[in-house]
Amino acid sequence: MQRILMVGKPNSGKSLLFNQLTGLRQKVANYPGVTVEVKRGQCQNYEIVDLPGTYTLRGLSRDEEIAVQEIKGAIDRDDTALVLCVLDATRLERSLVLGLQVQKLARERNKSVLFALNFIDEVHRVGESIDTDALSAELGSPVVALSARTLENLHEFKQAMLGYAADPQSILPTRSLQEGELAAKRSHQLANQFGMQLDVVLKNQNSVDRFLLNSWTGSIAFLAAMFVLFQSIFTLATPLMDGVEFLIADVAEKVSAVTPVGIFADFMNDAIFGGLGSFLVFVPQIMVLTLIIGLLEDSGYLARAALMCHRPLSFFGLSGRSFIPYLSGHACAIPAIMAARTIESPHKRLITMMTIPLMSCSARLPVYALLVAVLVPRDGTFLGIFDLQGAAFFGLYFFGIITALIVSQVLNKAMPRDLEDSDMPFILELPTYRMPHWKPLMHRVLGSGTAFIRRAAPIIFMVSVGIWVLGYFPLNSNLQTSWLGQIGQFIEPVFTPMGLDWRYGIAILMSFLAREVFVGALGTLFGMDDADDNVAGLSEKIQADGLTLSAGLGLVLFYVVALQCVATVAMLKGETGSNKLAWGLYVAYGLLAYVIAVAVNLIM
Repeated sequence: MQRILMVGKPNSGKSLLFNQLTGLRQKVANYPGVTVEVKRGQCQNYEIVDLPGTYTLRGLSRDEEIAVQEIKGAIDRDDTALVLCVLDATRLERSLVLGLQVQKLARERNKSVLFALNFIDEVHRVGESIDTDALSAELGSPVVALSARTLENLHEFKQAMLGYAADPQSILPTRSLQEGELAAKRSHQLANQFGMQLDVVLKNQNSVDRFLLNSWTGSIAFLAAMFVLFQSIFTLATPLMDGVEFLIADVAEKVSAVTPVGIFADFMNDAIFGGLGSFLVFVPQIMVLTLIIGLLEDSGYLARAALMCHRPLSFFGLSGRSFIPYLSGHACAIPAIMAARTIESPHKRLITMMTIPLMSCSARLPVYALLVAVLVPRDGTFLGIFDLQGAAFFGLYFFGIITALIVSQVLNKAMPRDLEDSDMPFILELPTYRMPHWKPLMHRVLGSGTAFIRRAAPIIFMVSVGIWVLGYFPLNSNLQTSWLGQIGQFIEPVFTPMGLDWRYGIAILMSFLAREVFVGALGTLFGMDDADDNVAGLSEKIQADGLTLSAGLGLVLFYVVALQCVATVAMLKGETGSNKLAWGLYVAYGLLAYVIAVAVNLIM
């Protein structure tokens, strides 16, 4: 199959155009470093290859090195029919630096180049225009204007691209950079001749940036944005959670009414509705988290936040670019670790990857939500304004971030670094402020919920069934005298210093496969222990059981710190190339979490 290679600078809309052409749902956002690996999709009879964004063919960060290596290697391949270079119409000069370099390389290899002039809708919005015919003549390769966001001229562009790919010899570059000619100088000339006026592009952006990047107002705005983010996870999701809980309880009641009393009825109530049902209640929070982070990404604010955080993060041995992987880690650690490839310094990149597991990912959300609901009054307020449970959520996320910074400082002092690390520049483009593109954002929100269910539900189902079988047999025994009870009482001394009994110990051990298993396992255990009570209200059952504040706080802090995700360990191993480092972190964070939980229980 012939290939069409997509290249472009970060924030050129390349990933969104890739989605529009292939029908896939690759993540898109309005900040640099979204695409950190090669993505592939199909458009009719051609394979579209989306490469990580890079500013020049002299890559600095790891994602740029991947792009440069792939560009140079792919252009030499016989199955590369066309090189598609995506330009940002609002920032033509910066886009053309890479475009001219790629065109020169393609001409030397007898390959064709097509320029896609993206964001043309923003050019028209401010009353400007770009003469694509004249620009094509100057470049010596065709230029087609479009907007991947509003779909303006997208169909015409797609037809042109497929036509050129079928007959690439018809658009071989007629001119390119001459020997010794600088891409930066030539791109500046072309941008002055054809591009938008910079004062038009930057006028509104600068007025907003004066507020958001100010030392005082910017810091306040940043803290407010983070507080609202974590408040929203609880407050906005509560009605949806109540609806899911009501639905599960209603279905459980109807199923129980038609199911004969016996083993099957107990299995449905305890393992299915008690285990899986207790876990599903918290899925809306994951979707709300994805929505809020998506709004911050698409608006262009995240790059500003990364810039604001560069100086304080540098104190802990990190970079401003560490902010974006850290924030992404609150959704999932796996793509966040991949996003750390954009960090220019190997030393800072490694520290960032090693501390990302301390960010409270979406898998922890069900655990937090359950324990916060148990420990914090639902109708309480913070400062008489904010929801107290939402404030508790913010506190948990803040504790994870502070722990990550402390660990980063320790690692920065303890780990050797290369001499060139001190010379690595911090380069970050501030993207244009844009309204979110709602269609891909909603796809991401819904996808986060369904992906979480697909990933976690099978594990929780197997764990729930296993716990139910061990807790149900021998027949005619109670939970205390069952096989599970005997195992639990054997391991109980390990968890007694945390103020927890054997049921929590079983749930914690099961959750070392995946954190979210804790809720399902506990739901099954409490369902079997209190089978006559309501099926869905796990938090009420735990409150009635008498979990103390000190034990509960220690338990939730345990889950803030512990690395309980085998997939994250595998990703760390793949990115660092060290099996010892990955599993060492797994053990180290587990021991640190245990020490913190024991200390909290003993001190309070």
